[in-house]
Amino acid sequence: MKRVGVISDTHGLLRESAAAALHGCDMILHAGDIGHQGIVDTLASIAPVVAVRGNMDRGEWADRLPVFETVTVAGADIYMLHDLLALDLDPAGYFAVVIHGHTHAPSGTTRDGVLYFNPGSAGPRRSSLPVSVGLLTIDDASVKGTWVMLDA
Repeated sequence: MKRVGVISDTHGLLRESAAAALHGCDMILHAGDIGHQGIVDTLASIAPVVAVRGNMDRGEWADRLPVFETVTVAGADIYMLHDLLALDLDPAGYFAVVIHGHTHAPSGTTRDGVLYFNPGSAGPRRSSLPVSVGLLTIDDASVKGTWVMLDA
């Protein structure tokens, strides 16, 4: 069984509570709007990180990040991008999970056997939306997603 931390929309703020929630993860996936390279570096001190560029990520450090990425964890193929509206393929039959962010709202729906998972925003609070990170538990290609609501 693998435990994968999922984080998005940090916008330059990595809360101590977010980092603490990700401790013990085998891998961390960041779905964009990171803010600066230091966020990725700090997360990498917790677990290996795979990150994609968000619409607000700018500069040389951000130019090195892909717009989308794929990763396989414990037999589950995962597709990552920042804005789900930019998804230009049908993941059914190819991917177990599509990780995305952008809306700042935690959500998880399953369609055609694919879990569409948004960890919500772990960065600055946006209106009344919660501050959160996500956790994926992957076992024999079975994937379960949950959220950790953080203190703001």
